[in-house]
Amino acid sequence: MEILIKTLQFFLSLSVLIVIHEMGHFLFARLFNIRVEKFYLFFNPWFSLFKIRRGETTYGMGWLPLGGYVKISGMIDESMDKEQMKQPPKPYEFRAKPAWQRLIVMVGGVFFNVILAALIYIFMMFFIGDEYLPVENMKYGIVAEELGRDIGLETGDHIVALNGEDTGDWVELRSKFARGEVEEVTVERDDSLITFSVPEDFFGKLISARGQNFISIRYPFIVDGFLDGSTAKEAGVEVGDHIKGIGGQETWSFMEFVQTIGNYAGEETTLMVERNGQTMELPIRIPEEALVGAYLKDPFEILQTEVRNYSFFAAIPAGVERAYTTTRDYFRDLGLLFKPEVSARESLGGFITIGVFSPPPGTGYISGQ
Repeated sequence: MEILIKTLQFFLSLSVLIVIHEMGHFLFARLFNIRVEKFYLFFNPWFSLFKIRRGETTYGMGWLPLGGYVKISGMIDESMDKEQMKQPPKPYEFRAKPAWQRLIVMVGGVFFNVILAALIYIFMMFFIGDEYLPVENMKYGIVAEELGRDIGLETGDHIVALNGEDTGDWVELRSKFARGEVEEVTVERDDSLITFSVPEDFFGKLISARGQNFISIRYPFIVDGFLDGSTAKEAGVEVGDHIKGIGGQETWSFMEFVQTIGNYAGEETTLMVERNGQTMELPIRIPEEALVGAYLKDPFEILQTEVRNYSFFAAIPAGVERAYTTTRDYFRDLGLLFKPEVSARESLGGFITIGVFSPPPGTGYISGQ
């Protein structure tokens, strides 16, 4: 049932995007008195699920959910109707209009999608606000993985500045690294500030690694529940316990535990657990899949994310700005394809890296073991 609901949600979302996009082409075409012969949601090879004609336009729904289209007179489009192009241009055809009108019709779909994005952001800002994690709220610092250690970072570091400027929030910090914009990092370590340069080849390494083995947020592995058959529960772990070590090796944070537990897969060992201020060792057998069946307490509750709330009228410029910056960043990301340190093979990885490094607010932090 859950799969069916998610499938329906996907197609509903896809349908809204398609209709809004094609509506942009349609309305601008009609604005310039260009005839629109068809307006279709989804493609309709051989037959349509339904269709209705109003004036000069047939509206319908196809059976192949790979997009949609408007068939504009005098334009070769998804319908691939070339016969019309063999005739002399008629005044109501696309090809008979000035170049600036044809351009507006062609970009109309994208323009309407941007408008839709702005509206979505406006209502998101108004109803739920803008949740984010300030870097200064990362009170336990970062977990430095292989690539992070290569540039001088260490687990427990607090990143306080990038290129001499405040770091902002966690998503912004990771995005700057993913786009190769960071040349200098300042961290607080053992009550001292340390600044070091990022090597020129780091961006290429980060893209090649698809953003893996770099840095993550450091937070304690506090147990919030158990899966059925949990080996942690069988070993005596309780909700609220802080799992802070395995096999006699300290793994204070969740990510340090994840990085270490694989070394004990299929073995008898011990978990170091802190409960009510007391530390104890619990014998446990780690399954071959290196999971202990314990849910992690929501790091949001531990690290205290913040929310910017907006009135309706304040949400309008905030939503428009978010739509603008998101669109701008998409075009900026295209520049990754032309960076000399990024090969053609790695270009797709650049976009994957940015996607991984730039999750929507409220995602990308919560995991389980």
